[in-house]
Amino acid sequence: MKKFLGRERELGMLDELWASPSAQMLIMYGRRRVGKTASLTHWMQKSGQRVLYWVATPSSVATQLKSFSQAVYNFAAPQTPAPDDFTYGSWEQAWQQVAWLAQGERMGLFIDEFTYLLEVTPALAGQLQNFWDSTLSQSNLMLILCGSHLGMMKRSFLSYQAPLYGRASAQIHLQPLPFGITRTYFPRYSASDRVLIYSIFGGVPAYWERITQSQPVPENILRQLLSPNNLMHSEPRLLLQDFISDPHNYVAILTAVANGARTPKEIESSSGLPNVQVPKYLAVLAEAGFVERKTSVTSKPNSRSGRHHIVDAYLRFYYRFLEKRQEQIALDIPEPALTEISRHLIDFIGMYTWEELCQEWVLRAGAKGALPFMPDRVGGAWNKFAQFDVAGINRMEKTLILGECKWRQTAIERPVLSALVEKAGKIVPSQGKWNVFFLGFSKNGWTSGAHAFRDELENRPVSENNWQSTGMSLLDLNQVDEDLEQWSR
Repeated sequence: MKKFLGRERELGMLDELWASPSAQMLIMYGRRRVGKTASLTHWMQKSGQRVLYWVATPSSVATQLKSFSQAVYNFAAPQTPAPDDFTYGSWEQAWQQVAWLAQGERMGLFIDEFTYLLEVTPALAGQLQNFWDSTLSQSNLMLILCGSHLGMMKRSFLSYQAPLYGRASAQIHLQPLPFGITRTYFPRYSASDRVLIYSIFGGVPAYWERITQSQPVPENILRQLLSPNNLMHSEPRLLLQDFISDPHNYVAILTAVANGARTPKEIESSSGLPNVQVPKYLAVLAEAGFVERKTSVTSKPNSRSGRHHIVDAYLRFYYRFLEKRQEQIALDIPEPALTEISRHLIDFIGMYTWEELCQEWVLRAGAKGALPFMPDRVGGAWNKFAQFDVAGINRMEKTLILGECKWRQTAIERPVLSALVEKAGKIVPSQGKWNVFFLGFSKNGWTSGAHAFRDELENRPVSENNWQSTGMSLLDLNQVDEDLEQWSR
C-alpha cells in the first residue's frame, strides 16, 4: 500500500473550500509526479464526498469532449452507463449538465491535466470563464482545475491577462515534499542515507515509492538508475516535452548548469550555444520551474551577479551523472558508472543538497524563534571578494546570518570557523551598523578546537567598522535532521 505523508495544509484547504456555502474554484499546479493526483484522490477517499474526478488526455477535441461527457453521464446515472457513442454537442452543454448536478447538493468536479484541454482548445479557458460567471458561480460546485504545465497554468489562470484571472478562490502550487518527512517515510535509513536519496530524487513522492528500503541505497541506485530499460531514464524527456518540442538545446543548457556553469557566459562556453540564444532557453526552463536564477542575499534581486541553478533534484542528478553514461547503462555494465558516481557524491551533496537543507534550516529556525533574529531572506551570499554557503538577512533590523556548510566524513576543525569570521567584513553591506550571527553546519560534527573557538567568540565578540558579532552556533547532521523533521510536521 502506498504511503501518503504530508500535505496537511493542502488537505485542510480542500476541507475549507468544500465547507463553503458558495461555489469555489481551486487552481492546483506542479511538476509531474509531485503528488497532485495523489493529494486529490486521497482527499476524496478520506472525505467520502460527492466528487466527479476526471483526467484529460492528450487527444483530439472530439475525444476529450466525449470522454468528459461520458464521465458526467455516468456520475449522474451510475446504474445506467452511458452508451459508447454518447457525447454532448459542446463543452457548454457539458458544463450545463454539471451546473444542474450541482444545483442543490454540494458537488465536486476535479479535472486533472486540464492543460491537455487547453493545448487543443485554447479558447476553452475563455468559454469556461463566461459559463462560470453566468452559471457555475451560482451553483453549489467546488471546481478544481489541475495541471503539470506550469507555464500554461500560470498564463491561463494566474496572470492578469488570463481569461480565468480572479475567478479562483484559491491556488496551490504543489511543491516537492520537504526533507523532514524522509525520517518518517524511510525509517530504516540513516540521516546520511536519506540525504543521499534526497539529493537524487528530491521530494517527489512517486520517486520515493520506487525505493526498496530492505536494500542498501547503492543497490537501489543500481536497480533504479543504472539498469537498462528503466523508466527513470525517460523522466527527463517526459518532463521537458510538456514545454518544448525540440529538447536538444535545452539538454545542452541543463548539462552545462549541472556541471558547474552558472552565468550565461559560462553556459555559452560549456554548451557551445550562441550567447544570444542562451537567455531565451534559460527563460523557458525557468518558467517550467526547472532552473532558477539566484542572487546573493546581500545584493538587490535584479543584480547582474546572478547564478543559475537546476532546481529539480532529479534533473540535476541525471544531467550531472547519468546523461553521458547512457551507453554503459544500455550495455548493462553499471559498475564503472556507480564507481564514478560514488567518487563524486560527497562533493555533489555538499555543493547542492546539504547547502539547501542548511538554508532551509535557517529559514525554519528563524520562523520558530531558534535564532537570535529572524531573516526575511535566506540563501547564499557572494561578491568578488568572498562567498558564503548560507546567509540570511533582515535589512530593516540590520541583522545578518553567515554560515559555512561542510559535508565531510570527519569532524570539522577550528580554521574553518576562523576563516568564516575573518571574511565576514567583505560581505556585510556598507550602509548602517550590522549585527552578525555565525552558523556552522557539519555532517559529522566539530572538533573540540572548533567548539573552543565558538566559546571564545561568545566571550569576546568581534567588532569592525560597520558590524559586530552576536555569537555562533554549531550543528551536525543529526541535529539538522531532528529539527527539520519536527518543523516539517
